[in-house]
Amino acid sequence: MSDYPTPGPRDDAGSRPAPPPSASSGGEANWERAALERIALAAIKEQRAARRWRIFFRFAFLIVLLVIVFRVFHASSDKVTAAGRHTALVTLDGEIAPDTNANADDIDTALRRAFEDSDTAGIVLKIDSPGGSPVQASMINAEIRRLRARYPSKPLYVVVGDMCASGGYYIAVAADKIYVNKASIVGSIGVLMDGFGFTGLMDKLGIQRRLHTSGANKGYYDPFSPETPAMDAHAQQLLDDIHQQFISAVREGRGKRLHETPDIFSGLFWTGEKSVELGLADGFGDTRYVAREVIKAPRIVDYTVKESLSDRLARKFGTAVGSAAVKSLVVDGLKLH
Repeated sequence: MSDYPTPGPRDDAGSRPAPPPSASSGGEANWERAALERIALAAIKEQRAARRWRIFFRFAFLIVLLVIVFRVFHASSDKVTAAGRHTALVTLDGEIAPDTNANADDIDTALRRAFEDSDTAGIVLKIDSPGGSPVQASMINAEIRRLRARYPSKPLYVVVGDMCASGGYYIAVAADKIYVNKASIVGSIGVLMDGFGFTGLMDKLGIQRRLHTSGANKGYYDPFSPETPAMDAHAQQLLDDIHQQFISAVREGRGKRLHETPDIFSGLFWTGEKSVELGLADGFGDTRYVAREVIKAPRIVDYTVKESLSDRLARKFGTAVGSAAVKSLVVDGLKLH
């Protein structure tokens, strides 16, 4: 037997390659690798979840902080601190309704603050509104008359912007005088009730309305039921009653200045220039003109109630939740437009 080693395959360096690993050692390595991968993936997922929660809480904290800061700022800015003689300004803008900025509670609050301030020489109520709820308009009208009687030395003048129609004019007639622009829209002394009827469409689609009530008239004005002569007569009487309340308020507020014509209470509206001719308004002028030339107190201080962010969100949430129930009431369709 030769002492020389048995020839076999060699690599380029001249040495034999290492023998391949056994099956048992390969399975053990694969198991360890899979376990490490699972641990690593779990750690990554946990880190991502923790990071997402940190981001969420940071955003939540930021939102809460902003709301607190806004509330503090709003609370401080809501308190009017006006030293010296001035003209108080209250703005009524948009549709007059409980769920808008032009609601009776806020407008009345602003008017009371303006009248109660000892430095207030006079008040300007700036109106730019197409109308709205007859109840809200009547409440503001009554509060203006009450405040004028309590503070007779402080006049209140209405200054009209683009429009002072229907419910807006219902409020305006409670003022000492009304000032307009020649191109303003004024009037629309009337009441409407609007809605839709779907009975014809339901018949075409083969849909049957099943409505059960505990009162003979409980289903009045249901949009999915046919209108009857009795329903129509009742609705007309309702509108006429509110219209008469509106007419009485206009006559009481304008007095002999109003030049009544057959169309004055028909729901028509006119330009500011024509409204002065008809006695619906007293003259021309904007807020600064009235403050400077009429009240003789050119400094203007705004008493309008500003809605905070949290109040706005709460109002919108409440409106969204209750809208379905409110829309089912016929009173919601009654508007001074």
